[in-house]
Amino acid sequence: MATPDFIRTIRASAGHQLLWLPGVSAVVFDDQGRVLLGQRSDNHQWAVLSGIPEPGEQPAAAAVREVYEETAVRCVPERIVMVKSSERVTFGNGDICQFMDITFRCRAVGGEARVNDDESVDVGWFEVDALPPMDERHLVRIKQAMSDEPTWFDPTTFE
Repeated sequence: MATPDFIRTIRASAGHQLLWLPGVSAVVFDDQGRVLLGQRSDNHQWAVLSGIPEPGEQPAAAAVREVYEETAVRCVPERIVMVKSSERVTFGNGDICQFMDITFRCRAVGGEARVNDDESVDVGWFEVDALPPMDERHLVRIKQAMSDEPTWFDPTTFE
């Protein structure tokens, strides 16, 4: 996956140690209620679209940018559906990250879904009852985006 330049700069001095980073995810629906997914180039897993905001970039703007960069689909954010920290991730090169992810429900407003950069090997629209196999964390984001519940956060953190 493409690593933002500002993270490369941090890694030059921090090495592989844990970095706590912001992240955004976008659950994008079209007018037929289908969800836009990307098949990642690093692990070939299907996933909701996600990325890292640039320094100073607003989270919603980052989600919209990531969707367009990866799929050529234009979207608008409708609401925040989830705020959650991820588990630690160790990448193939030894870098360790943990993300504070803000997930947005978005509505497609233009463009044709296609692979638009090197972060995906495939992209497509899927009926929510016919999703490809994917990690549970992505299914939870989709489920939450489909619900009318308020923004999700982990209530066990207050026990």
